[in-house]
Amino acid sequence: MELFAAMERDDYEELLFCQDKASGLKAIIAIHDTTLGPALGGTRMWTYASEEDAIVDALRLSKGMTYKNAVAGLNLGGGKTVIIGDPKKDKNEAMFRAFGRYIQGLNGRYITAEDVGTTEADMDIIHQETDYVTGISATYGSSGNPSPATAFGVYQGMKAAAKAAFGSDSLEGKTVAVQGVGNVSFTLCKYLHEEGAQLIVTDINKEAVKRAVEAYGAKAVDPADIISVKSDIYAPCALGATINDDSLPLLQAKVVAGAANNQLKEPRHGDALHEMGIVYAPDYVINAGGVINVADELNGYNKERAFKQIAKIYDSISRVLEISSTSGIPAYAAADHLAQERINLLRNSRSTFLRDSHHVLSRR
Repeated sequence: MELFAAMERDDYEELLFCQDKASGLKAIIAIHDTTLGPALGGTRMWTYASEEDAIVDALRLSKGMTYKNAVAGLNLGGGKTVIIGDPKKDKNEAMFRAFGRYIQGLNGRYITAEDVGTTEADMDIIHQETDYVTGISATYGSSGNPSPATAFGVYQGMKAAAKAAFGSDSLEGKTVAVQGVGNVSFTLCKYLHEEGAQLIVTDINKEAVKRAVEAYGAKAVDPADIISVKSDIYAPCALGATINDDSLPLLQAKVVAGAANNQLKEPRHGDALHEMGIVYAPDYVINAGGVINVADELNGYNKERAFKQIAKIYDSISRVLEISSTSGIPAYAAADHLAQERINLLRNSRSTFLRDSHHVLSRR
């Protein structure tokens, strides 16, 4: 893998390799863009097949955070960490404290949070070494588990997508097929049930399905059947890439709006949704509630203020879908356009300021 060529292709700023032999830490921190502010993005721990796979994932995820933070209106750039290892058996206190020291060494250029394979407890350990970590326990005056915030944002974004598809943002009477019933989507199901939506759910965890059936009167189906059930809205909330060549011909829903990351297997599948007339709420826009919530910790966490900002995901999805409609481009491309537009505006503003400042100084 040609690292500098890979970084240059999408204009990454920094890639750091962190290791601590004693604890077994092998981490990669990718910082994509800090035009809008310090890079904020979670720490993922995963058993990657190869070191190259880990690097590719870190780069891909950090760019995604740049766009997510930009569209969410946060004054933060994009970054991400991946730790190579099995989160079920390789974790230890020394590992996360060593990682915390690496973060501290970046002097606020990168701020981390929990992600797949890491927990609030892990963030608390990192916090022993650095203040540049969010998603720590409420006992430290922080927001704690971000799942409820993510769910609230997805709910707001789903309502905006429903308005674009059906002419009304009411979900009463709408059938929502929910793929995956983890912490985020279980709370999402609560919002949907309370509004009067009909739920169809699936998960490889049978207990999670049972809980949703008992709590919200959901209908359970096999994981292989969720994409093809008759529904108004398909909500991918677990695995990524469920919108693909195999699933598209089976999809009956008029809206795709869910909490999962990387819902499109490839960009061309977003093109296909657009051509089919299916309203798609881009994943990194609709699932930004968690990052908005933890970002509020940087100002001294206030739940009411954070959720007021999360509610604006409704407006963000509406704006993306408006651009998609008026410009005739797929929703994912409209979201990218909105993110890049904000980044470029600030980048150009800074360049103008520096140029003018240099001109003034040169005349003295």
